[in-house]
Amino acid sequence: MNDPSSELTLPIEGMTCASCVNRIERFLRKTPGVELASVNLATETATVRYRPEIADRAALVGAIESAGYDVRTTPTDEPGAAIRTIAEELTAADGDRAREARTTLLQAAASLAVAAVIMVLMYAPQATLSITAIDRIVLLPATIIQFWAGGRFYRAAWRAARHGAANMDSLVAVGTTAAWAYSAIVTFWPGPFVSAGIEPAGYFDSSTIIIGLVLLGRWLEARAKGRTTGAIRRLIGLSPATARIVGDGPDREVALEDVRPGDTVPVDGVVVEGASAIDASMLTGEPIPVDVGPDDTVIGASRNTTGTFVMRATRVGRDTALARIVDLVGRAQGSKAPIQRLADRIAEVFVPVVLVAATVTLAIWLVAGPEPRLPFALTAFISVLVIACPCAMGLATPTAIMVGTGRGAEAGILIRSGEALETAHRVGAVVFDKTGTLTAGRPSVLDVTPLAPRTMEEILDVAGALERGSEHPLGSAIVTRAREAGLGRGEVTGFRAIAGGGVEGDLASEAGARAVLIGNRRLMDDHGVELVGLADADATAEAGGRTVAWVAIDGKLAGLIALGDPVKPATAAAVRALTEAGIQVWLVTGDGRTTAEVIGRQVGIPADRIEAEARPADKAATIERLQQRGLVVAMVGDGINDAPAIAQSDLGIAIGSGADVAIEAADVTLVGGDPRAVAAAIELSRATMTVIRQNLVWAFGYNIVLIPIAMGVLYPAFGIALSPALAAGAMALSSVSVVLNSLRLRGFDARRPVHSGDAPAPAA
Repeated sequence: MNDPSSELTLPIEGMTCASCVNRIERFLRKTPGVELASVNLATETATVRYRPEIADRAALVGAIESAGYDVRTTPTDEPGAAIRTIAEELTAADGDRAREARTTLLQAAASLAVAAVIMVLMYAPQATLSITAIDRIVLLPATIIQFWAGGRFYRAAWRAARHGAANMDSLVAVGTTAAWAYSAIVTFWPGPFVSAGIEPAGYFDSSTIIIGLVLLGRWLEARAKGRTTGAIRRLIGLSPATARIVGDGPDREVALEDVRPGDTVPVDGVVVEGASAIDASMLTGEPIPVDVGPDDTVIGASRNTTGTFVMRATRVGRDTALARIVDLVGRAQGSKAPIQRLADRIAEVFVPVVLVAATVTLAIWLVAGPEPRLPFALTAFISVLVIACPCAMGLATPTAIMVGTGRGAEAGILIRSGEALETAHRVGAVVFDKTGTLTAGRPSVLDVTPLAPRTMEEILDVAGALERGSEHPLGSAIVTRAREAGLGRGEVTGFRAIAGGGVEGDLASEAGARAVLIGNRRLMDDHGVELVGLADADATAEAGGRTVAWVAIDGKLAGLIALGDPVKPATAAAVRALTEAGIQVWLVTGDGRTTAEVIGRQVGIPADRIEAEARPADKAATIERLQQRGLVVAMVGDGINDAPAIAQSDLGIAIGSGADVAIEAADVTLVGGDPRAVAAAIELSRATMTVIRQNLVWAFGYNIVLIPIAMGVLYPAFGIALSPALAAGAMALSSVSVVLNSLRLRGFDARRPVHSGDAPAPAA
């Protein structure tokens, strides 16, 4: 049954911290028809799943605006738009961010320059000018900085206040306004302060340097966040801008968006003539070019290394594998991991708590502070406001997910969401399907053994005709062999595919319809077919690791077909890497026990972790038994035939190659088809979760340690008080440090083995 809900991603303006994220999510979730809302601070987007018959885009935008934020306008997607449109959208967004970054840097530089001049005047030998005279000189430039460079804080704070909220901008606005206002008052009316024994010295240096450092921090943060989207940019950069059309007339070049299926162009398609070697390493992670010839599938944006060929386009624009990958990576980078929930709950109350803490600090030091009490209390008040940093908490998880999923995409590992990324690091058992997963998935008929009075040609003819309706790789191999012999053209009625067993149907003949049954031993047993007369052939085939397909005609055994599917060269290395990491590796297949154990010995899976003659429901039951032992289980299959097992598993992994990969079928998709990528996906998850934990520890630890110091807890014992300038610098660097730590994931090597030290202990 199709999901009636729709999904929409909206770019948001005005977010500055985790409290903004929480507020927008709360307003969206209260909107009728919204099923799920997730806001990402790093990507500045909201992903909303909603029921279109109840809510629409206007309602969602209205909810965001009601929360006090704006939605950026984006180009409308046109049907059939090429991937170049995605690039243009990204370029337009980059242009907006670049202009904003230039403005931020200009305002930061101006603020810091004014602050430097003020500090020189304040702390230079005052031979000719008094403190009050200096304050009057710097009042104008400090006021310009306060309301020009600091205007963004006022606008954002006012927008939040109008909706009964407070955010990071509120803290900066209150803190800098307190410093500037106090300075302006003592500059124009110094008398009352002198009478009270307080030197009428202003804090214009504090207000300007706070604004400058916060803006500088945001500029550095924006630059660092821009680097987290590098994976999408590199993927989009693979797509050519034009295609060469080959037809009856002379060759011609056209824009890629003008390409349509049926033209012979470099997009997703099928080779119709010629041969070459294709390098798809940027999409699949496999460094070795793959030979292609007629009828082979090629992916758009892969690189032709040798030879020439003509191809028929099958997918263009947003339907290509590259466009789908870009879309999937974009969704993953905008998603949230469950570990972020703690930060979200804290962010909801963070800013109000800080405002209360700053007010309490001001009151305490006004009553019990050192003389002069007012300047000391005001300094502590400002320091508490500007040192608090919910931004770091909001960026801790999404920046790591952005970089981790992007790095995975570059290696051919497509992770669907932050939740899947978090689940993968806890995997304790991996269950593999055989055909197309551990083996090449291109089986061939090796032998046909008839049971007298049947002949080899008769067996191949009826099997080839019946298997035409099958989509299983074994069935395709039988059809191919029959066609080579000019057989398998009979008319079939009543065809039925039996999941995990085989196929059955009626084959027309001169003597009337014949009931044909083809499949494994269990299927024959279920239909009462006695397997006698071919014991030696059966044993020989299975002993060699071949798959046996039994053929029965009119309820009696007619023969068997032995098929071979070579094990992928990297399979043994993949199993070894997972085993060394403490992860249990299982093989669950519909093949016979002997065949399955032969494959298990070849790749290193022990016999007690092999389930043979398994139907789809049996595979799901095996996963459920492992889960009952306390293991987090990943199921690795083609994402379609193994649907029940993938649905039962904690982490579904689809393995395939090229444009045929089932990108939407599982939590993780391995584009290249190399089973070693299973281990790499788990290692990438563990590395990403390590970075997320480091980020969260830093973000929480920073606030837990430095806010009390800013409040002055060290002053009574050690005489240590934190200046507003140092507080602003620490706050600015806290967010930058989180983003830079996440960027370390860009160095992840997808070909290195899983680190055993991070593996969860397997259950007994």
